[in-house]
Amino acid sequence: MKLHTFKIGGVHPAENKIAAGKPIVNMPLPTEVVLPVSQHIGAPAKPVVKKGDHVKRGDMVAEAGGFVSVPVHTPISGTVVKIDNARTPQGMPVEAIFIKSDEADREADAATMADNSPKRTEAEVAALDGKAIIGLIKDAGIVGLGGATFPSHVKLSPPPGSKPEVVIINAAECEPCLSCDDMLMRENPAEIVKGVQLLMRAAGVDRGIIAIENNKPEAIAALTEACSSVPGLEVMTMQVKYPQGGEKQLIEATIGREVPSGALPIATGAIVQNVATAYAVYRAVYHNEPILDRVLTIHDGNEGKNLRVPLGTILSTLVGDAEYEKIILGGPMMGRTASTLETPMIKGTSGILLDKRYAHRRPAEPCIKCAACVNVCPMGLEPFLISTLSRLKQWDEAEQEKIANCIECGSCSYICPASRPLVDYIRVGKAKVMAAMRARAAANK
Repeated sequence: MKLHTFKIGGVHPAENKIAAGKPIVNMPLPTEVVLPVSQHIGAPAKPVVKKGDHVKRGDMVAEAGGFVSVPVHTPISGTVVKIDNARTPQGMPVEAIFIKSDEADREADAATMADNSPKRTEAEVAALDGKAIIGLIKDAGIVGLGGATFPSHVKLSPPPGSKPEVVIINAAECEPCLSCDDMLMRENPAEIVKGVQLLMRAAGVDRGIIAIENNKPEAIAALTEACSSVPGLEVMTMQVKYPQGGEKQLIEATIGREVPSGALPIATGAIVQNVATAYAVYRAVYHNEPILDRVLTIHDGNEGKNLRVPLGTILSTLVGDAEYEKIILGGPMMGRTASTLETPMIKGTSGILLDKRYAHRRPAEPCIKCAACVNVCPMGLEPFLISTLSRLKQWDEAEQEKIANCIECGSCSYICPASRPLVDYIRVGKAKVMAAMRARAAANK
């Protein structure tokens, strides 16, 4: 069997996927939720409810704030108790809608959830054209669920002159410790394939690729069987290598095309969507259900869990009262350190990492000019150089060295024998440079 991969760079961190094979457990609906209006890349959503309003499960509580934005929906019925600031995992304030349920609300939600039958028939779904499917995706608040949270309807609406040729489903799940996508594929292969078919129709293409790393044989077998009778759709087995799930790396690995510097992935004819996003598309179209929950992995070093958690759930309720040295939301390579778990579950929360092996960094030492970071960079950059330029606040020089091309995968920091915080400096510099680039573009309009 041929294993596909990208050509330049990459690392092989320990997988530590101890939650692989653990069935997804559905968490009960909380009695209270906190729903931030900004759970996606782009403009924050705008609240359409006020204090005292009663809402039902699935109701939109905040509408999209622009084209690059999506609405927010409530996973519980209840009363809006306030609209106020909540805290992000990093302690920053963000506007949020606070909803509390009573016993009657919970009984109504239990009755609603007991009926899991599709709300649209196969004939009704078949009658939908691409534009209608994109509309349903937008109305359901669907975003990239691999962590980037870019609105899915925007990806499916490429700029004029762009021609989609293939939909690529990112099912690599290359980040260590996480297994939520793996278990979603094992448990819901038929639904995922239907979601992929809907994405293909929305994009107007007749080719689809589901890319899965070969450390997930059960998921590969399940998806291969599920799509065996679907014309134009194939499962492609990928080599286990990080960051295989990077959008640009996945495009190169699957169709052999490179995204030009400064260009969008659609320049290659590819539209990439996460496998959990494909499942959410299925739920939106067949069940008329917006994103109300998502699956995440909890990994504490001793055991792992895969949980389906309602949005707005306070994360501390998922891990108990134990004290942990460090909390990382996401995986160990691209996840972000959290100052608290007294923060709500959002669409981009793919994991809670509590493993003490990832709690400490070795002290940084002087660069020994070994070029290991250059060898592993999947974007062909010089991380030691752009990190230094960023540290010295030499933004113009950093821009010239293509800092904006960095995908912040962390391969450079992982491999550095001197434990230099390369990606940390690069992330700061990239933000500064891209802000300057946007300002120039706006001034030239």
